[in-house]
Formats: sequence, C-alpha cells, structure tokens
Amino acid sequence: MTPNTNMGSQVHSRVHYPPIAKSIPKKTKFVIGGMSAMGATILVHPLDLIKNRMQLSIEGGGVLHHRTTLHAARNVIMREGFFALYNGLSAGLLRQGTYGTTRIGIYSNLMEMNTGPDGTPPSYISKVLIGISAGGVSALMWTPTDVCLVRMLADGRLPPAHRRGYTNAFNALYRIVKEEGILTLWRGCIPTVTRAMVVNASELATYTQSKQLLLSSGYFKDNIVCHFGASVVTGLVTATTSTPWDVAKTRIQNMQVINGRPEYKGLIDVFTQIISKEGFFSLWKGFTPYYVRVGPYTVCLFIFMEQLNRLHHKLRGS
Repeated sequence: MTPNTNMGSQVHSRVHYPPIAKSIPKKTKFVIGGMSAMGATILVHPLDLIKNRMQLSIEGGGVLHHRTTLHAARNVIMREGFFALYNGLSAGLLRQGTYGTTRIGIYSNLMEMNTGPDGTPPSYISKVLIGISAGGVSALMWTPTDVCLVRMLADGRLPPAHRRGYTNAFNALYRIVKEEGILTLWRGCIPTVTRAMVVNASELATYTQSKQLLLSSGYFKDNIVCHFGASVVTGLVTATTSTPWDVAKTRIQNMQVINGRPEYKGLIDVFTQIISKEGFFSLWKGFTPYYVRVGPYTVCLFIFMEQLNRLHHKLRGS
C-alpha cells in the first residue's frame, strides 16, 4: 500500500498510534516525555503528598490517622500550612526528570519499533509487555529518586524531633548516602520495580489501547475529550492494580531502623503486617487521591506530549 492509496484506511490506522509522532528523533522523544511528566507532576503534586500520608497512616500508635482525602488535606494544611502541599516538589521533579523521562522514552521508541509499516499498531498484549519492560528498567535505574520523594513527602507527619529535614532532593540524596549508606538509596527496590511494571503496563498500555478504541468507534476525535475518556479508564485500572504495591513501596522506603532492627523484613512481611494489623483493604489506602491524581496526570501528560510534538514539528517546518 502506498501513502497515497486508500486514504481512509491510512487515516484510520494513524489514529492507532500513541500520541508520539514517528518522525520525531528517538532522543527527542525522551526529552519530550520527561518535560511532559515534569509538567504534569507540578499540577498533581499535592495529591501525591496526600496519597503518601494516607498510605503511612496507621490507627493508634500515636500516628495521625487520615480517614478521607479531605481529612488528610485539611490536617496537612492546618498543621503545616497550605504550601506544605508542595513539600518534596523538588524530589518529584527529579523523579520525573529521570524515571519519567526513561520510561516514556523507552515505551514510545519500542512502540514505534513494533508498529507495522502500514501503520498497524502492536496488540494489547504487546503494549503490556512493552510497558512492563519500560517500567521495570526505569524503576531499577532510578529507585533513589523515589526513595527521596517518599521521605520528603512523609517528613511533615513526623514529630519535629524525628523529622529528617531534607532541604531539597539533592540534599536528601547526599544525606542518605552519608548517614545510611549508598545501598539505602535502593531500599524497597523490589516493590518499586514491581509497582512500576504494573503501573506502566496499566497506564501506558491501557491509555494507548483505550484511545485507540475510542477513536476507532467513530464517535471521538483526537482531542481533549478523547484524552479525558481514555484517562478515566486508565486511571481506574492503574489505581486498582498498583495501589497495594505503592503502599508496600512507601512503607518500606520510609521505615526507620530502631535498635538495629528494620520495621519490615521485606515485601511479604509488609503485606502480612498490613493485613493482620490494619485489615485487607488497607492495602488500598490512599486509593481515592491516587485515582484522582492518575486521571488528571494522564490527561496532562499526554496533552503536554502532543503539544510539544506539534511544537517540534512547527520548529522543524514539517
């Protein structure tokens, strides 16, 4: 099939592509992915902080328990001030500038490599496997930035005498290495990598597939309405499948070693303790802000990517 024959079929196949143009150089895809992820993070960071606080909340034991998203947000504002909702933003931006750049860059390049010469997109199973690969590799490389983010988000919930008081993400990296050893930067690596594989398989693959199905229905155009609809489906799938792994990751990365003994022995021990002490559904603590965050984040991420793609083509005159 030549580019000029059967245009209806050609246009139909183009809508199957993820919102990353094939003509964009591979390196540029990484840059656009990272910039988009960082832009989306700035908008949804308060929800990340609230989700983190809810995942760490435990009834009793002198630790503040957040019953709902609004209750958690109100407590943060009352105890720490409104701008505390943006505590740890530097770590969030560093994480998206590294992990976000890598995962989206790998995913979009692998998607292009697996797209047929006639525009036929990869199957959903292929999308899932590509997402798993992109998430696992990226998380393994950049777990240190996730450790910094979790700790900076959680710091305000601790009594003043026990707060770590990191001034920014780079200060956190330096002090963790100095005070606890370099391997601490990879604490919780297994649940972090597992979560990333689940998130990327759910988020990137499901968003791409959902958008493809919506466009193929003939009722949607490639605009914000379509992006929003695809992101709602994606957010629900992502939040449902990945919240337990996110809770476990957060607990392990934020745990303190008391009298030489860590609070948790590993991933299985985290799940066992949470279920036995707090109940099975505590594995979904922070689900509401996580789901509320994932939807807008996905919309913002892909809108930013599409606008940056258009800007790239405009600057290149293509």
